[in-house]
Order: sequence, then structure tokens, then C-alpha cells
Amino acid sequence: MARSGRRGGRSGMSARAGNKIEQLPWSQTHLPYQPLEVVTEEQLEQIHRTSMRVLSEAGIRVMSETVMDLFERACAIVDRDEMTIRIDESIVDKALETVPQSFDMVARNPEKRITMGGSAMNFGLVAGPPNTHDMINGRRPGNHEDYCNFIRLAHHFNAVNIIGNQVVAPMELPANTRHLDTYLANLTLSDLTFHCTAIGRGRALDGINMMAISRGISVEEMRAVPGVVTVISVNSPRLLDEAMTDGLMAMAEHGQPVSITPFTLMGAMTPVTLPAAMAQQNAEALFGVVLTQLVNPGTPVLYGAFTSNVDMRSGAPAFGTPENTKANIIAGQLARRYRVPYRTSNANASNCVDLQAAYETMMSTWGATMGGANLIYHAAGWLEGGLTASMEKFILDVEIIQNMKEFMKPISFSEDELGLEAIKSVPTGGHFFGAAHTMERYETAFYRPLLSDWTNYESWEAAGAKDALTRATELWQQALREYEEPALDPGVAEALDAYVIRRREEIGAGEP
Repeated sequence: MARSGRRGGRSGMSARAGNKIEQLPWSQTHLPYQPLEVVTEEQLEQIHRTSMRVLSEAGIRVMSETVMDLFERACAIVDRDEMTIRIDESIVDKALETVPQSFDMVARNPEKRITMGGSAMNFGLVAGPPNTHDMINGRRPGNHEDYCNFIRLAHHFNAVNIIGNQVVAPMELPANTRHLDTYLANLTLSDLTFHCTAIGRGRALDGINMMAISRGISVEEMRAVPGVVTVISVNSPRLLDEAMTDGLMAMAEHGQPVSITPFTLMGAMTPVTLPAAMAQQNAEALFGVVLTQLVNPGTPVLYGAFTSNVDMRSGAPAFGTPENTKANIIAGQLARRYRVPYRTSNANASNCVDLQAAYETMMSTWGATMGGANLIYHAAGWLEGGLTASMEKFILDVEIIQNMKEFMKPISFSEDELGLEAIKSVPTGGHFFGAAHTMERYETAFYRPLLSDWTNYESWEAAGAKDALTRATELWQQALREYEEPALDPGVAEALDAYVIRRREEIGAGEP
């Protein structure tokens, strides 16, 4: 049958020609479906029991005397010569009793309040790459100007709920104080919550203090509703360094949430088999959860997961793989078993914004969302296995996130939505284009894409034959033109500036 031409159609670009970018409104997304389960209850218990044996027989090495003191008081077996701590299941169970099953986070804009736990789902900006890329300026070392533009994009697009830890490293700034510049950009160019750096106490405390200033409250008052979160990475296999533990303790002491996230690549940081990787990841994550509760019972914490595999031919990390997708879902099952909010990521390994970047991101996103993740970290802008933050990939990811948000939207089954009268009103062999039921809904019936072009080939060709990558480049540029800096009380802005100046002087050439 010959394909009929679609006249006009709805193109992501043409529908907005001369207008502002259309996007979904800000919202707290919830998973309305039962999360997927890829292992049975008995298999989940096998992972748990193996994890307990890892903790009690092999233990975790911790490069901190303070942490060893805490665990010793909790009746753990502490080998100070080997700096290894072994704990049994009773210590884990006692810690889990005080972990909040859900908690809220608020930045300086109370309307951007987000929930971590239950069915709530949040998408975060990419964090940590040393490089940035766009199709106009190419690949380059991260810098402060690019950093600020990513924060502007995160604020402009409602798909992003939370800012990651240094979306791209501003390499031209001193490493010991650049966190002050990035925190300041987060708080002045957006009104979102953010992840603060927890490499040592100083960087974590600066994030806590600056968020409190922006909210006009004391650090003590911010315990009630946290404003910042951090990620504590376990150096798999089974090692926690001193800087990470210092940052963890600083956050926990102040009641700010901590995501304990082992970085486990099967075949490199864990055994090559998925059950073994999950058991090791689980042991490392639970050890960190226990530490947060030993420091301050009731500290909000997220069960973090970042398990994927390596390319066994080259040793390079691989993401968005079937194994990675399974791991995301199994980690969600484990987090629910322990009643701890769950954080994972939707990474990809592509070196450019191409088909590989798209399908690997979609694979890992499905695993994260249907695994019941409360926080999907690195959700917007991740490229090159995390070595590059990409402007075009950011736009592609926003489209993916918006598609997911629409997929999560509950379906109404009202009498009008079931449409019996509409079905009866159209004669057999007719069509519904002009039906009253259609005309009442035609503007809002379906998801309107940000990036996709739905015009027919002839119309698309006449408009310049722009592929998705070209359209993404145009969209991030348009978004920066449209961006409006969120209002900030002059007194708060002055206090933030003063804090940064003071802390920069205090830190000097040393570590914060």
C-alpha cells in the first residue's frame, strides 16, 4: 500500500519556529507500575547471604582511624594492622532500623522540593567529566564558562530535578577552591538542589553552609529538610579511602543525605559473573550505610548502584549493556528489601552523540526506571563513558527523560476517556480526525516531542534535512538564549559572595 504524505505533521523544530521551546512542566515523577524483578526472592536472598559473608569473612579496608574507632565501639572485628573491618549481620540490621525510608530535599526555591524514596523518581545532571563537547566548539577541557552554561540548561529544562557534582570540572580554576565557584553557580544560576563534593570534610561543609545561606536558614535548621546530597564512591573492591569517609561523616553529622555508591565493573572491580558482582556491590553499599548510622542514626541515605561490565577484549568500561540493565533492576530489588531509597545511573559508553549513545542510554534508562530508582544520576549530558559532558547529549537525554515522564503518567479510565460515544459517532470505515472527541483533545492528546521531527520526508527535506544532532545543537543554543536567571534576594547574594571570598582566603594554597 502506498504511503500517504502527512501534510504539515508536527516537527519538534517547526512547531516552535519563532517561539520558545515547548517542554513538560516541572513535576515530581512517580513510578505508577510495579518495579521489574529479574531475580526470584530466593535468588535475592542468595545475594544477601553472600554479601553478609563478604562483610564478615573478607571485610572492608578503611583508611581512617576514626572509622575504625566507630566500628570497634559497634562490636565489629577491627584489624588495625590491615586496616580491615569485619561486621556481622546484626550490625547491618541494627543500622537499617534507623535509615529513613523516604526523605525530602529543598533548595532555595521551595517549589522545587523533591522526594527520595517510595515511588518518587528524580533525574540528575551529569557529574564529574573533565571534558566538555558541543558540535560548534568541539571537545575541550572543562572550564567555568561551560560549567555555568550547563547549569543554565539544567535550570531551563524542567526534566532535570537535581544538579550533579560538578557537571564538568572547571580545569582552569585551582582544584582546592573550584568547588566554591561551582556551588556559587549552582545557587545563583539555578534554584535546584545539588550534589556537593565530599572529598574531605571542607568541601562537604562548604556545600552545606552555602545551601543554608541561600535558603535563609541555619545549618542546624537544614537538618529537618536537607538541601544537598553527596555521593560516596567505594573504591571497589572493598576499599574506602580517608577523604571519602571524612566527607561522609561531615554530611552525616549535619543530617544531609549520602548516596553510598560502589563503582563496580564486572571483570575488573568484581568477578566477571553478575551474581558475584551484585553480592560485592551489596556488601560495599551496606557497609557505607552502616557507617552513616554509626555517625548519626537517622541520617538520610541512598543505596547506590553503579554496576556494569568491561569489554573483555580491551578492558574499557561498557555501559547500557544487557548486564548493566539487569544490574540496575536487581539493585532496585535489593534496595527495596532493605527499605532504603535507591540511586543508580543511565550511562552509555559512546564517544559521540550517535545511535550508540541513544540505544545504550535507553537500555540503561529502562533498567533504572523500571528498577524503581528514586535518583537517576548522570541522567542528562553523560558521554564518552563519563569523560565528557555533551551539550547535544544533554538535549537528547532531556527528550528521553520527557518520554519516560509521559510513560509514567497515570492513564485515566473515565467514561469519556473510554470513548464509547466517540466510537459510535464515527461510521464504519470512517475516521476520527474531525470527531468532536478528537477536536477537544488534539492539542494535548499525545506527547509533543522536543527533539523528534515527525514531518514527512518531503517537508523535512525542504526544511533543510536536519538530523537529530543538528536539531539538538540548535535547541541548546536556543535554550541559552531563552534562559532567565532565577531571582535571588540581594542580601542572600551578598552573603554567598562574602562566604566564598572568606573561604578562599582561609583555604589559601592548602586543602579545604
